[in-house]
Amino acid sequence: MAADSRLRVKSIEGVTQVEFIDRNILDEANIQAIGDEISVLIEEADVPNLLLSFSNVDHLSSAALGALITINNKVKAKGGALRLANIDPQIYEVFMITRLNKLFEIHETTDDALKAFA
Repeated sequence: MAADSRLRVKSIEGVTQVEFIDRNILDEANIQAIGDEISVLIEEADVPNLLLSFSNVDHLSSAALGALITINNKVKAKGGALRLANIDPQIYEVFMITRLNKLFEIHETTDDALKAFA
């Protein structure tokens, strides 16, 4: 990972766990950088099993939601799975309004999400 990475990445039992460093994922350039980093993780994996933890995140822009959809499509195209976890209730509300809670598999905790890969 690059020194200016906006992500904390670790691998647990074949699952790549990604934690966002930023509290606010609003800035277009930042979202692009995050999307690019995650795309690399997906490309490097034979079958990408990706867990995105939003435990530090307070705000997400609509552009960030768009990036998540792109990430989801890339993961699915390679036969992998994407799980989201630790989403702030206010952010989760946005997922519900946009019906993205139907598109994504969202778990309360990273532990729950990890079990869902099994």
